[in-house]
Amino acid sequence: MTDLKILQERVKKFHKERFWSHHPKEIAIDVVLEAAELLEHFKWRNGATLDQYIKEHEEDIKDELSDVLHAILLLAQELHIDIMNAFEKKMKKNEIKYPVLKKV
Repeated sequence: MTDLKILQERVKKFHKERFWSHHPKEIAIDVVLEAAELLEHFKWRNGATLDQYIKEHEEDIKDELSDVLHAILLLAQELHIDIMNAFEKKMKKNEIKYPVLKKV
């Protein structure tokens, strides 16, 4: 079992133990809300100030990033999407869309 599959199973167990069931629309909204909470850590900060803030709030940023991943994994499960396969396909599309530029 891949590490991602282990995470997906953990998310599934977490929700099942709490008898939580959410419609994909609600989970998609949660993805955006959690991403916005992550973004708040970077708002109005730049350069050295941002670098220092990141160091001082690393745990909070990790938590928010994990919340985004949780919501993404849950949404993929609810929509029966193999997220690893979808990611690989999308990366192949990106490689075509954004080819490596050769140095002259």
